[in-house]
Amino acid sequence: MAVTLSEKAAEHVANYLTKRGKGFGLRLGVRTSGCSGMAYKLEFADASNPEDLVFESHGVKVLVDPKSLPYLEGTQLDYTKEGLNEGFKFINPNVKDECGCGESFNV
Repeated sequence: MAVTLSEKAAEHVANYLTKRGKGFGLRLGVRTSGCSGMAYKLEFADASNPEDLVFESHGVKVLVDPKSLPYLEGTQLDYTKEGLNEGFKFINPNVKDECGCGESFNV
């Protein structure tokens, strides 16, 4: 399985990288944090690290470190706009529970 972007998420990332004037893709990972145990890390990457796993979705590269992959396997990253709120939404089939604020999860 892979880590993918929805078409809207890929379009948003591609537009941001173009405005930024540089960038290789989007780096996605997890870190220990929050009340449920794990939180997502999301940043724009200017280069790939040798250990990164690189997935491509709708023309955009998604980089994942090997330690994060078991928690992210099969995840799709979407980009949503609801009223005045907009942002990335993680659709992760591995999540067993999330905290009430939506900032952290456990598997």
